[in-house]
Amino acid sequence: MGKAVSTLTLQKYKEDGRKIVCLTAYDYSTAKILDRAGVDVILVGDSLAMVALGHKTTHAVTVEEMLHHTKAVTRGAEFALVVADLPFMSYQVDITQAITNAGRFVKEAQAQAVKLEGASEHNIQIIERLVSMGIPVMGHLGFTPQSIHGLGGTRVQARNADDALKLLAEAKALEKAGVFAVVLEMVPTAVARAIAKRLTIPVIGIGAGVDCDGQILVTDDLLGKYVDFKPRFVRRYASLDEVCTEAIRSYAQDVMSSAFPTDTESFAFPEEEEKQLLKKLDAEPTKQFSNSP
Repeated sequence: MGKAVSTLTLQKYKEDGRKIVCLTAYDYSTAKILDRAGVDVILVGDSLAMVALGHKTTHAVTVEEMLHHTKAVTRGAEFALVVADLPFMSYQVDITQAITNAGRFVKEAQAQAVKLEGASEHNIQIIERLVSMGIPVMGHLGFTPQSIHGLGGTRVQARNADDALKLLAEAKALEKAGVFAVVLEMVPTAVARAIAKRLTIPVIGIGAGVDCDGQILVTDDLLGKYVDFKPRFVRRYASLDEVCTEAIRSYAQDVMSSAFPTDTESFAFPEEEEKQLLKKLDAEPTKQFSNSP
């Protein structure tokens, strides 16, 4: 597989023009699969709230839940860079809260970096403090799911020149603050291309066109496992929902028809021992059962 991916690796990939491959994971076995497949960055996304826990938005997932799943992912990832999302209201209160929670993801869950959304003055201060402490930070601009209500829903961002210039200014502010990469979500291809060209750090796209320095998707979307809805920017490379449903139906049919398990899927008992067992059972007096203690 080669060496483990670091933030410096990603920077070199941008400079060399080598696209960066990113996906999400929330558990050990998925992390191992992504790692073995050569994924560069594994994001333990707060999309966990919807994909794994069944919530309607990312807001509901807690720090403790994110830590729990990040620990599982870091146990399964040997080479990929593991980035943990800081969930909603885990960094917005004050800098002390942000540092404490970010530190837990690195110290307790063994993530190599954290990700937060937006480029407010508050967030810039957080990023500068975390980077100065040695905690790498990934930024996230464009459509930011934690701000879904403030944005008026799931909508494409920076759809005019002025908004595009504002987004570029935010991206440059994040770069200056020290982020090692920026995720751009749901912005026009031309806007993402302009930003990627003007930043020295990698720009990772999701619904932002092909000209970003890399791409990220939710793995469960890519595999067709999570099918509550399908964003326009998702390409399904498999239909695990259908495959798994059919497999489980086949299992249920085999159970009901006694086709499962077969002798080769069970454990044998020596014939002589079975005879002895039956003889001993026949010799035992019949027990009476009652409801009395």
